[in-house]
Amino acid sequence: MLAALAATFGLPRQVLAATSPQVHLGAPQPFSWDVLVAMARKLAAAPYVAPKPTPNAAPDYDSAVKATYGPAKTLAGNVRLFPAAKINAPFPVEIALVKDGQARRVVDTTGLFVGSAHSDAAGFRVMTPDGKSDWLAYMGASYFRASGSRDQYGLSARGIAIDTGSNHGEEFPNFTKFWFEETGADRVRVHALMEGPSLTGAYAFDCAKTDAGVVQDIRATLFLRKDVEQLGLAAASSMFWYDQADPHKRPDWRPEIHDSDGLAIWSGNGERVWRPLQDPAGAKMFSFRADHPKGFGLLQRDQHFDHYEDDGVFYDKRPSLWVEPQGDWGAGAVYLYEMPTKSETLDNIAVFWRGDAPARAGERRDFGYRLTWTSNDPTIDANARCINSFLGPAGIPGHEYIADGLKFVYDFAGPSLKGLTRESGVKLVSSVPQAALIAAEAYPIVGTDDMWRAMIDLKPAGLPAPDFRLFLQHEGTALTETVIQAIEP
Repeated sequence: MLAALAATFGLPRQVLAATSPQVHLGAPQPFSWDVLVAMARKLAAAPYVAPKPTPNAAPDYDSAVKATYGPAKTLAGNVRLFPAAKINAPFPVEIALVKDGQARRVVDTTGLFVGSAHSDAAGFRVMTPDGKSDWLAYMGASYFRASGSRDQYGLSARGIAIDTGSNHGEEFPNFTKFWFEETGADRVRVHALMEGPSLTGAYAFDCAKTDAGVVQDIRATLFLRKDVEQLGLAAASSMFWYDQADPHKRPDWRPEIHDSDGLAIWSGNGERVWRPLQDPAGAKMFSFRADHPKGFGLLQRDQHFDHYEDDGVFYDKRPSLWVEPQGDWGAGAVYLYEMPTKSETLDNIAVFWRGDAPARAGERRDFGYRLTWTSNDPTIDANARCINSFLGPAGIPGHEYIADGLKFVYDFAGPSLKGLTRESGVKLVSSVPQAALIAAEAYPIVGTDDMWRAMIDLKPAGLPAPDFRLFLQHEGTALTETVIQAIEP
């Protein structure tokens, strides 16, 4: 499903101005958050019915594009529908409009697609006021994404992750019904019903496009039909193929290709963590302790065009996605799933938070969180961030390399490093044992006043685990976030 995501959202974004809404609606029915929760609860008590592809779908990609882009009517002020398409979105969704506590279902899609095309809807996108672009899109299972602060799509969020990376296979519940409320030119309120074999769910999304990016306040209630081994909240999917760290792995002429370059975590104990992403040789799952999390997310820190040289899809403009739990989520961990990819069109990264408490049949779970899609790094604070990482053979440049050794280099930048010198007593702290350590040093980068470089040479064979931790410290206080580096065998 991760791999299929790029194709699901792979349609072009250029559009023509939409016309005013004149749609056929059904009879009004009372609607509220409580009504939606009751609907999800009732469904959870009944046997699951899998969705069926609609026969009223675009037969191929070209037909879907022709039905999507051009003059057509909008809903709730600025919502345009995606048509169902046999190639990538065959399952229909139900659409309704809400006003004054009454919901009216869209019973005829005539005029909602381009030309004379008529189809069932498979999802939707939210348009800018001028109708020339979109900034939010939902289509496929429980996937959705926003364009961030630089008008460019990248990674995707998911309503829930169930058994991601498990041996018995992942489950992908669907958003099957949507309700829209018009709230302003750059805002929309969306309610959604989720249905799947293991659970049902009620979701509310308050979405706003701002100068700093797109912000979504999300409220959710889940009802579990059966035990779930791994229930992942605030899930996200992304693509990482390669970056500057190891030029020998570069398969394309462009210097870097990725939607996100790292996972950032702000734990309840205040620790800041940065885990550079990788394209592994085989699928792997990692967990990072994050009790009572304050935030986590997949970030695109590198925003320099010349680091990508891509003037078609603009990886330098792709947004970061930051999750802020609302309320105390309790004890748990952030999970990172990485699998190999051979193309930039295949998503290979998944992230979510999983609580320690087992997810059991019959349970109700309520939670809320905020998503911020932005190119402004949400992890900036007093401590320094890792802004670059490099990998090479161990040893001193100009001398013979050390056999079976690796050199890891990290550049940190931030206010905590400002004015510090080699004589300030800054220490490089790492989890690398002496048996594996060859050399380590940290020093200010010449010509800067708030940037330091940390370098560590080690022998991977001497490590007790296939990763290590590293940060800079001064007088017992951490100056930087903690880098957790995984090592490929």
